[in-house]
Amino acid sequence: MTEVATARRSRITPEREAELYEAVLDLLREVGYDALTMDAVAARTRSSKATLYRQWGGKAELVAKAMRHSKPGHLADVDTGSLRGDLHAFALREDDCQMEQNSALMRALAMATHANPDLLRAFKELLIEPEMNEFRVVLQRAVDRGEVRADNPALEYLMHMMLGGFAARTLIDELPPTREFLISYIDAVVLPALGVPVV
Repeated sequence: MTEVATARRSRITPEREAELYEAVLDLLREVGYDALTMDAVAARTRSSKATLYRQWGGKAELVAKAMRHSKPGHLADVDTGSLRGDLHAFALREDDCQMEQNSALMRALAMATHANPDLLRAFKELLIEPEMNEFRVVLQRAVDRGEVRADNPALEYLMHMMLGGFAARTLIDELPPTREFLISYIDAVVLPALGVPVV
C-alpha cells in the first residue's frame, strides 16, 4: 500500500514541484495562511485541485513542505571541521533579503499554528523535527571531536536558542535577522552555552 501511495505521489517532476512550492510561498506572502486555499494554489499553478490533494493531502502539508523546500541545503551535509564553522555556515545559507522574507513568513505561520492543529502537526513533522535532527548530527560531530561535552545540558536547547535569537531580533530590536546578527549571536550566546571557546 505504501509503495502504491509513493508511486502515486511521485508523478510530479522536481522542477514542477519547486515551481508549485514557490507559488505557494508567494500566495502565503500575499494573503496569509488562513486565506490561502487549495483553489487559489490550483489556479496560480495551473494544476487540478485533485492533483494537489493527491500529492500533498491538504493545505497544511503543502505549506510545511513548501517552507522546508525553501531552505537551501541541509545543515547536516555541512562539515567544516568545527562547530563554530558549521553554525556560521547555517547562518550564511541565506542572504539577508531571503532571511527577512522567510522570517516574516515564519512569524505569520507560527501565529497560524495556534488556531490550526493540522498546520502545527505538519510543521513539527515536516519542518521542525527534520531540522532538529540535522542539528543533532552537527552536535554529535562536535561531541565526537571533543569540542562539546556529551553531558552539557545546553545540547538539548540548541534549536531553541537558534529559533529564539531569530525571532527575538524582530520582537525586541524591531529589525530583521541578518547574517551579521546571527553570527554575532552564535559567537556571543550559543557557543559559550555549549562550552565552545570563541577565538
